[in-house]
Amino acid sequence: MADSTIRVTPPALEKMLIDTHDLTRKQIKAVIRDLVSAGELAYTYEFGSTFLEPSFNKPVRVSTHVVIKPPGHHFQPQSPQDVVIQIKPGAAFGDGRHPTSRLAVRGIEYILKEFNSEINTDHSRVLDIGTGSGLLVLTAVKMGIHRGVGIDIDPAARSEARENVSLNRLAAQIEISDQYLESIEGPFNLVTANLRYPTLKKICSCLRKITHPKGFIVFSGIRSHESADLIKAFDRKNFEFLWQDNTHDWAGVVFKSGVTLNE
Repeated sequence: MADSTIRVTPPALEKMLIDTHDLTRKQIKAVIRDLVSAGELAYTYEFGSTFLEPSFNKPVRVSTHVVIKPPGHHFQPQSPQDVVIQIKPGAAFGDGRHPTSRLAVRGIEYILKEFNSEINTDHSRVLDIGTGSGLLVLTAVKMGIHRGVGIDIDPAARSEARENVSLNRLAAQIEISDQYLESIEGPFNLVTANLRYPTLKKICSCLRKITHPKGFIVFSGIRSHESADLIKAFDRKNFEFLWQDNTHDWAGVVFKSGVTLNE
């Protein structure tokens, strides 16, 4: 289930297991029931259909060092480098369930581990565009960025993001705003965005103006086959491509700025 590239309904999973294992339908139903009871799988409902997916109603490690957990659940860090982020389940996108969220978190972790000396200063700032639950700005600040701004045009998302910021006791360092990207003033050492490819390509020129000359950008929300064109578009704006990861036909990419502010 964790490796599936599509959302799977219970009947489809039962048929898949019948076709590949020597089990009866009754045995398969019992296995699924036990996995749901154990918190490994969960039923979700959307657009009139029921799906079975890996459960996120428990602490889940989404990258080497980042663990997302719902409030009220205990997690014992396995190393001093583990970062635990509380995200309250809600309507806003970004609880770590979707592959694009996990790819973006891995991109942030890559930057703050590989380029820590270049970015992690007392005055470093992160901008998260379309912040949703606030997951990415929370990840960046918890991993060492000094201050953060998350922007979103959806009032429900902003409300949930502020609640998650408070849950993680970072209200003094993170601002959740309804500002449009065009009105944001830089520079930012790190910019994150989990948005679809056309939007990411469209905001390229704007990011050139607000990204620090030695700053970094993390993008997700891109289909794997779209990444090459996006990389070319940002290369033309003097952003150096550094890293890409792929999962379930989605891609996450990292760029390093080569811009001059106010150029």
